[in-house]
Amino acid sequence: MSETVQQAVTAEAAEIAEPTEDVEPAAAVVETAETSTRTSSEGPAEASGDEPDAAEESSPDVDGVLVQEGDIAGDYLERLLDLLDYDGDIDLDVEGSRAAVSIDGGEDLDKLVGPRGNVLEALQELTRLAVQQETGVRSRLMLDIAGWRSDRRDELSELGRTTAERVAQSGESVRLQPMTPFERKVVHDAVATVSGVTSESEGEEPRRRVVVLPE
Repeated sequence: MSETVQQAVTAEAAEIAEPTEDVEPAAAVVETAETSTRTSSEGPAEASGDEPDAAEESSPDVDGVLVQEGDIAGDYLERLLDLLDYDGDIDLDVEGSRAAVSIDGGEDLDKLVGPRGNVLEALQELTRLAVQQETGVRSRLMLDIAGWRSDRRDELSELGRTTAERVAQSGESVRLQPMTPFERKVVHDAVATVSGVTSESEGEEPRRRVVVLPE
């Protein structure tokens, strides 16, 4: 993480470090998503809360809450970009049962992604904390920056599918490299589309990985 980004993130973290008493405890930062626009063996149910959901129907009341989450997150991230003097367009959406926030269009945004998305994951957690501080309810919003999470999802979906097909043909298990909860969930979902195979996670963070096995 560059020194400028680290200083800005540290400043924002300090600002939201002491939530109000009625706010639920937030999860620790993990290793290592109405539209408006601004200028264990977890298997397929990986349990950290950092993975994309399958498509779900949501009520107008739930949508309203998620739109509010997106607005709060947008204000928070806009302030962070101003601190860094970075350009970026913030897009707000609702995907399934989550608010989804993305930042695109700036030349320096890759610095907010970091190696294997580790800075992005930290910023997502800080954004969730900022929302939680305002609403009193833990947020599950997904943050994407410069399309990294979307591109990574496509890559991992292909990896999961091709690995599952290989295991189905060979009958031999395959262990993949350690991944974040988000990455593992995408792989599990891809494996689930192939008949004759299953998947599970093994190991402890940050070395937790997906294993694809014949049924």
